[in-house]
Amino acid sequence: MKDCELMALAEAARARSHSPYSNFRVGAALLTKSGKIYTGCNIENAAFSVTVCAERVALFKAVSEGESEFSAIAIVGGRTGETAPFCSPCGVCRQALAEFCPKDLKILLGNPEKFQAYTLEELLPYSFTEENL
Repeated sequence: MKDCELMALAEAARARSHSPYSNFRVGAALLTKSGKIYTGCNIENAAFSVTVCAERVALFKAVSEGESEFSAIAIVGGRTGETAPFCSPCGVCRQALAEFCPKDLKILLGNPEKFQAYTLEELLPYSFTEENL
């Protein structure tokens, strides 16, 4: 799958965002090594601590269905009606990705027309993993 196609799927997932409080809509598309794709969107709650990010929705959907090998995730976000030029995963999402994904996981940030690729290790160089226990 081309990176631009994965970004387009993240953009499509963003349309399903439930973000009435922040009006900041995020979509993610997670690609497994077998080629299957899991999408997610951010889902807010009036009790803000219950809110879950798009990246974790996609990741947890995949893990809950038995997936364990991932190669890329695309993330698109921005205020309602806009697409931010860059929407980086929060620290909680970076740590969740570190639990299940390799350090060289490709992370695509931007929009379907213009995006940048990073690795998980670049975004979270000192992750806390099972080796730390």
